[in-house]
Amino acid sequence: MTLEPRVSKIVGVLTRLDNRQEVTMPERRRISAATARRFGRLVMPAGPSPARQHDVLVPVAGGKIIVRIYRPHGPGPFPLHVFVHGGGWCAGTIEERDPRCREISAGAQCVVASVAYRLAPENTFPSAPEDVYASLEWLVTHADDLDVDPSRVAIGGESAGANLAAVVSLMTRDRSGPQLCHQWLDVPATDLTMSQPSVTSVADGYLLDRRDMDEYLACYLPDPADALLPLASPLFADSHKGLPPAWIMSAEYDKLRDDGVSYAAKLKSAGVPVRHQVLEGHVHPSFAFTRIIPSAKAYEREAIAALASAFAEA
Repeated sequence: MTLEPRVSKIVGVLTRLDNRQEVTMPERRRISAATARRFGRLVMPAGPSPARQHDVLVPVAGGKIIVRIYRPHGPGPFPLHVFVHGGGWCAGTIEERDPRCREISAGAQCVVASVAYRLAPENTFPSAPEDVYASLEWLVTHADDLDVDPSRVAIGGESAGANLAAVVSLMTRDRSGPQLCHQWLDVPATDLTMSQPSVTSVADGYLLDRRDMDEYLACYLPDPADALLPLASPLFADSHKGLPPAWIMSAEYDKLRDDGVSYAAKLKSAGVPVRHQVLEGHVHPSFAFTRIIPSAKAYEREAIAALASAFAEA
């Protein structure tokens, strides 16, 4: 299939805006955040207002991080969805995904907790998964204060955030941590050795190039050998049995497409219930452009409905 026409236009615009100058990762992070502020609301609606939105400080090894809480309207206790933003473990903010967290909270009638994990290169692997895991434990421990039902907890994220959601699902199993009823993985990175076929078969020019991937991984994994560890690459876990049911989405024109395909196959072979789909005509980030791409909006509604169903069945 060819690119969805609206996706093609967005790719053209953003490619022309891409400045390939050599900058440090912190400066690149600043530029990325500025671009998101400038164009984010053009491609993604603001989302419904929650009943309450506030930030909490969660203790992690060596400091504290912000977790943003979205409480829906109506009586609790509510199920909890822990959301992990993308950005190659080096960029991205909870502000950039504020609209999506609002949509999830309202659509699935759940508390959403968006985790501002510490970023590389200032904080390298395994800081990010440990931050997310510590946040999950803290949230469940404080369930009463948050009006949350600790028996109905899910986790999810996008790209690097989906990598962290999958990794934390492994951590909760292996550390006897909080029970998860659902993992929602959009365009996940599951093999940080970058050995999946789509890494080379999908060309550059679709808003995630090989150069970008190399730069992110060099910052996140100073020791390339760590890419073989399950806390970096969940595909390489010794076992995938006992993990929470998974909702996985890949995009057709995405170098990470086969990361999702391979991970879905691993989970299925281990007896984990999996729903996997490939969004035809889409690129790595275009599923989030819900204001201007009808198929992206339809996907978001379907994924949120699946999350709500997982909570209902927990």
